[in-house]
Amino acid sequence: MTLSSQNPSHDFSLARSANLCRHLTLASQSFPEQLAVAVQTASCSFFSPKTLSYQELNFGELNRQSDKLAHGLNAYGIKRGMKAVLMVTPSLDFFTLTFALFKAGIIPILVDPGMGVKNLKQCFIESAPDAFIGIPKAHLARKLFGWGKESVRFLVTAGGRCLWGGVSIDTLLQGTPDTPYQMAALDEDEMVAILFTSGSTGTPKGVVYSHKMFEAQITALKHDYAIEPGERDLATFPLFSLFGPALGMASIVPEMDASKPITANPDYLFAAIEKYQCSNMFVNPALIERLGEAGVTDNQCHQLPSIKRVISAGAPATISSIKRFSRMLGEGVEVLNSYGATESLPLSKMASQALFATTDITDNGGGICVGEAIDGVDIAIIEINEHPINTWDETLRLAANDIGEIVVKGPMVSRSYYRRDSATEQAKIIDGDGVRHRMGDLGYLDSEGKLWMCGRKAHRVDASTQLPHQPQRYFSIPCERIFNTHPQVKRSALVGVNVSGDTVPLLCIELDTSLACSAGASLYAELNQIAQSHEQTKGISRFLVHPSFPVDIRHNAKIFREKLAVWAQSKHKE
Repeated sequence: MTLSSQNPSHDFSLARSANLCRHLTLASQSFPEQLAVAVQTASCSFFSPKTLSYQELNFGELNRQSDKLAHGLNAYGIKRGMKAVLMVTPSLDFFTLTFALFKAGIIPILVDPGMGVKNLKQCFIESAPDAFIGIPKAHLARKLFGWGKESVRFLVTAGGRCLWGGVSIDTLLQGTPDTPYQMAALDEDEMVAILFTSGSTGTPKGVVYSHKMFEAQITALKHDYAIEPGERDLATFPLFSLFGPALGMASIVPEMDASKPITANPDYLFAAIEKYQCSNMFVNPALIERLGEAGVTDNQCHQLPSIKRVISAGAPATISSIKRFSRMLGEGVEVLNSYGATESLPLSKMASQALFATTDITDNGGGICVGEAIDGVDIAIIEINEHPINTWDETLRLAANDIGEIVVKGPMVSRSYYRRDSATEQAKIIDGDGVRHRMGDLGYLDSEGKLWMCGRKAHRVDASTQLPHQPQRYFSIPCERIFNTHPQVKRSALVGVNVSGDTVPLLCIELDTSLACSAGASLYAELNQIAQSHEQTKGISRFLVHPSFPVDIRHNAKIFREKLAVWAQSKHKE
């Protein structure tokens, strides 16, 4: 089965040599005084409560300052083709630095600080950066943990004094010409950035981003999400915030730790939306839940009348959290749930009202619907296997409603990982002049061409017992959603444990602590009854209650099932 969306009105072709910063330059020429970036800061003193202030740049200023900084980077010795780690918190410096790097053809390396010290060090070893650009705290960590010590030759400090060598941004800007910068002309397949995956579903890998990939993402946001110049976006994810100026849309950055959105102060975000009358929001499931809980209570419902579009990505948000959050939105405004990954985003989208209509299917083990492919994307389902596939063949496609691995092709799909040949071989399939990416997710395409997610390939449980009338293969999302319908279950996680040499399915349960839970024996009896009443869960008879699931800090939704599997195996031996 295939799902391919092709619209001739969407032109993904590029000139052989271009630079994505041309969008910023055009905006600065068309509406130089229009707001491009606003950054919110919360400050307080001993005698007064926290107050919110804002720093702003219009399109003309952002273009001129990034030009000056590109001149300064070159004068310092950082040239086209060099790689630079960028560890700068969302700020005006973050925007001017990133656009300066793109203009100069210097390759930014973007990492998620939440991936942990060990993973960060490995990322720097693999990417071998020539320069390290960061805030003072990042430079301190670089010194303490030895990040990039084998390759880094240039040090730049943003947002503070230069305490550990190198130069500050202010120093770079001294004496640089206030003249337009001649942007590097980049081939459409040239590497323009390295974005490391978060590591929440495995070891972080550096995804090679080409000019063509960024252009395809900008095109998708413009056409498939109907974003127009003059809009204002509440930007809660640093990478997405960069697309705002490229779309002629202002990026409004709230005071929050982007790597830990669950800790955000909802009042700050509501204040930023109201001040700038934001029309767009890009939020992950953790923020949807956080804002919904804060804005919708028994006594009040905060209203967001200026918002006309909400884009959610990163992990599937729960239907209950989307419904609660949607009460703050105006009539007809929907949450657009996007499916994709660092290697390929966006791929498909599903509006919230259509998602609500799939609740019964999801609750009965049908997976989570993530919608139809956006224009220019081809989605196919192939057999589940762990072996590399060198060349694409149309006979690999499965029929409608057959569960298998999701494989995608489109202009926003990455061609390789940086210096990870084995990972590239495992995840990429050559298809003519293009590449297909194996998502590592399982799912199926229904008869209408909609994609349904059934969990990660690594999270399936292949049972080795040979019992009649029971499935041999269990999928995480279908199984877990069935058990999540129990009123006392907050969430569940399917794992496999070894019992006398056989692999058997076991379900870890996290209870809803806001409820008075029944005794263990009666709860297990009810869970067993649920298991036997659905074909997808027959044979699951082992349950363990876990006090609090380990989850990723960015999305607060991706469960670390590998850790739970180790815990469950240890408990099973007791």
